[in-house]
Amino acid sequence: MNASKARKLMLALAASLLLATLPAAAQNDGASAYKSKCAGCHAADGSGNSPAGKAMHLRDLGSADVQKQSDADLNTIVANGKGTMPGYKGKLTDDQIKQVVAFVRTFAKKG
Repeated sequence: MNASKARKLMLALAASLLLATLPAAAQNDGASAYKSKCAGCHAADGSGNSPAGKAMHLRDLGSADVQKQSDADLNTIVANGKGTMPGYKGKLTDDQIKQVVAFVRTFAKKG
């Protein structure tokens, strides 16, 4: 990993940690939880087309590879994290995690 990618990754991790400190009670639905916890890396549209997303080569959340995963699998990923993604268990309630997964489903590619 070159120095530029390492800096981008560290910035993304720092942003994730900063966002993770926001009170979970402030999140009232999947869209707002996604915006505050996920969009920094995954982009507002789920494309992964953000500096952090590009640096980490994130998949588009609307892609068939992501959308074919079960809700249970996606809930587990959001709760426990995956790879460099932090887990949000304890930062989001179980209901909020389910709402985030439901919001991610809105990114599914049509047609």
